[in-house]
Amino acid sequence: PSDGRIPALTPEGRARQAAANAAFQRPSQAADVGNALRCVSWGVPRLGGRYGAGDMSYYQIFQSPGFVVLYMEAGHEARIIPIDGTPHLRSAIRQWNGDSRGRWDGNTLVVETTNFSAKSYFMGATENLKVVERFTRVAPDTIHYEMTLTDPTTWTRPWTAMMPLRQRKETLYEFACHEGNY
Repeated sequence: PSDGRIPALTPEGRARQAAANAAFQRPSQAADVGNALRCVSWGVPRLGGRYGAGDMSYYQIFQSPGFVVLYMEAGHEARIIPIDGTPHLRSAIRQWNGDSRGRWDGNTLVVETTNFSAKSYFMGATENLKVVERFTRVAPDTIHYEMTLTDPTTWTRPWTAMMPLRQRKETLYEFACHEGNY
């Protein structure tokens, strides 16, 4: 955001975040613990890394006819994003990582994700979250990655964040997540 701060949470967003924090501190059931710690999913969007030197994670991006795939080493998840004009799923169909659809705008891949499950959780946002991601190659080894997040039940206004994705030659390895791995 222009002021460098994520917008304030709405009252509903504050209540949801407080409940999630309380459940995390004293979970009464497995479902009270976040999706990432339960090895269900680390969610969309993926901001930076969680493990490794310098808190890095590696991503592999590849395209086939009609699809772009974003493969994440940490959590070993693959987002398969149609870019063939297929419409979003009906709003009644909700998924852990939402329903992503991509399109090319010049040399920028634009990915819009909606239809998040109420069990999804990104910084307090759940089923009302809409994410628009933009991937633009700005140099032979650098992609400008920008995401705009909108959820009027969580934040007082939409906000945008950006980070560069730099090409590396390292090998991606399987990341095994073990539920309950304390």
